[in-house]
Amino acid sequence: MFYIVFDLIMAIIMFLFGIWLYKSDGKAAKILSGYNMKSENERENYDEKAMCRAYGGRMMLMSIPFIIGIIVDIQSQGLGCLIAWGAWFILFVLLVIDRHKRER
Repeated sequence: MFYIVFDLIMAIIMFLFGIWLYKSDGKAAKILSGYNMKSENERENYDEKAMCRAYGGRMMLMSIPFIIGIIVDIQSQGLGCLIAWGAWFILFVLLVIDRHKRER
């Protein structure tokens, strides 16, 4: 039961954080790692609204592995949580790679 609740909490956190970023109209850009350390001149080159919408969409997508993890955990306790974190880690690595390509 612990794994199901844990997966549910993680899915809710990821989804709500994604919605917050998506609907922030660029105001949440200041919490994005790396972006908040850029100078004002460098920040002018970025569309903060589009950046927050893109990251918000990614965060909402990152909640899906945990929802799938809940379904798997109903059948096999712990396996769904492990699969969810593995899939989340892959999505996170893909996000970092995509961000690195965009900032070049």
